[in-house]
Amino acid sequence: MGKLTDAIKHLLIVNVLFFVATNLFGDQMYQWFSLWFPENENFGIWQILSHMFMHGGFMHILFNMYALWAFGTPLERMWGRNKFLFFYFSAGIGAALIHSGVNYYYFNQGIEVLVNSGIAKSQIMEIIAGGQYSPDWYNYAPKSVIDNFLGAYNTPAVGASGAIYGILVAFGMSYPNSELFLIFLPIPIKAKFFIPVLIGLDLFSGVTGYSIFGNGIAHFAHVGGALFGFLMMWYWKKNQFNKNRWN
Repeated sequence: MGKLTDAIKHLLIVNVLFFVATNLFGDQMYQWFSLWFPENENFGIWQILSHMFMHGGFMHILFNMYALWAFGTPLERMWGRNKFLFFYFSAGIGAALIHSGVNYYYFNQGIEVLVNSGIAKSQIMEIIAGGQYSPDWYNYAPKSVIDNFLGAYNTPAVGASGAIYGILVAFGMSYPNSELFLIFLPIPIKAKFFIPVLIGLDLFSGVTGYSIFGNGIAHFAHVGGALFGFLMMWYWKKNQFNKNRWN
């Protein structure tokens, strides 16, 4: 890819600084900067942006930063810094909104079931605010409903993956015939096939709860970033937004 472009370089630096700080200060960083459910006491409006610089481990940040460099570099060279940054953060915010919207559905679904069983909402909120739950709740609804309810409230989202999925979509639409390689399947696959399949697998995992990529992945954040990325690309193409408008 040659020399690092300006926006990519600065995004890499900020992500690495956040990662170092997270390793130094641990839970405090996750409490402040991860994206929490809006009704959780840890939630702050800034987390819609700050969660994009948080990562859960070395492999997490390594894969995200590699994808940012590999797929983002040609886009920044094509668009320029300002348009690239606008796209990147818009996709990340879109991912956060979709993720939070799905969590609201899971949360309200769980609340409705438990309230209908005779438990006061205030009592439910008091219990989960303390990081607890009642095993009896599993008698009132399928396990997946209660698990999703608890996960929506208690599990924060971290990572640049939502923005990265937007970048992937933009790359696939801009360079559809570029050949990509899967680590576990070392044969070339064109971007116009590889990227839709990747997004489809995330959608399947999010809807069914059967995670192909492993546990602890915010699949709907990935899908949300991809969706917002597609909508921006479609709008820009339709309205012929060019580089000069962003310089």
